[in-house]
Amino acid sequence: MVNNLKNKNIILAICGGIAVYKVCDLTRKLISLEANVTCIMTESAKQFVSPLTFQTLSNNKVYSDIFDTSSWEIEHISLAQKADIIVVVPATANTMAKLAGGMADNLVCSTVLATKGKVLICPAMNNNMYHHIATEKNIKILQEYKYQFVMPHNGKLACGLIGDGCLAPIEVIVEKIITELE
Repeated sequence: MVNNLKNKNIILAICGGIAVYKVCDLTRKLISLEANVTCIMTESAKQFVSPLTFQTLSNNKVYSDIFDTSSWEIEHISLAQKADIIVVVPATANTMAKLAGGMADNLVCSTVLATKGKVLICPAMNNNMYHHIATEKNIKILQEYKYQFVMPHNGKLACGLIGDGCLAPIEVIVEKIITELE
């Protein structure tokens, strides 16, 4: 794998699913490949892993509040403009539904909707949610928007079931990021 991630600006748009803990490894891997990683977290994501963890791993400020007034910048616009790619991970059914419907009620959705750059969506959820007709429809809509996907894998889910819905392996996600940025 050729390292073309050096100095690339990668926004990890982290959503609230149990697979959030795997995004810690993704962050570390991207940093080891010399990418500049900035994390945006939904409020739900912060219930699983602390923003401090991602701040420490990425060496960058973590963003989550769409109404943060500590800076003069309009954060969702400035983040969207600097991104070479935004990786929505783990993409929940909720966030994908919001993006498919053009909703911008949190910093993750606002930033994705504001970017003209590449967007990579990495779903992870219960297999029944993943195969629900609404989720399948939303994925098709997002593909029509030219968003790229790394689909979930089959395996043991947090709920104990076996099925589609496991976050793809970190190596697969990194390979897709590299491919998208070539």
